[in-house]
Amino acid sequence: MWDGPFYRVGRDGYEICFVPGAGEDLDEVCNVDMWVIRDDGDRWSGTVFTLDEVHRIMERQRQAGEPEGDYWWCWDGLIVRDAGVQSMVKVIDGLVAAGEHETVLRHVGPEENA
Repeated sequence: MWDGPFYRVGRDGYEICFVPGAGEDLDEVCNVDMWVIRDDGDRWSGTVFTLDEVHRIMERQRQAGEPEGDYWWCWDGLIVRDAGVQSMVKVIDGLVAAGEHETVLRHVGPEENA
C-alpha cells in the first residue's frame, strides 16, 4: 500500500518499505532503497538493484571514462534477477525467513522518536 512516498508491504512480524521514484511503475522498479522493519521497530536498510540495472550503471560509468565502469560495488546493495517490487518482495521474504537479512542488509537499529 502507498504511504506518501513509501510503498509498504506488510508481513507477519515485519514490513518491507520501498521508496520508488514518483510515478514509477512498481512492476518495472530496478533500483530502489528499502527497509525491513520488524514489529519491534528494529530496522535493516538496503538498495535493491537488478542485474540489468547494475550493467546499465557500469556501462554509463565506462562511457563517462570513470574507473567504476570496470567494477561495481555498493555497501548495502542487494542484486536480484528480476525487476518489480513483487519479485523483490519474494527475495526479501526468503532472506527474512532464513535470517539472512541481518547479514545482507545494513542494520540501522530502531527508529528514534523525536
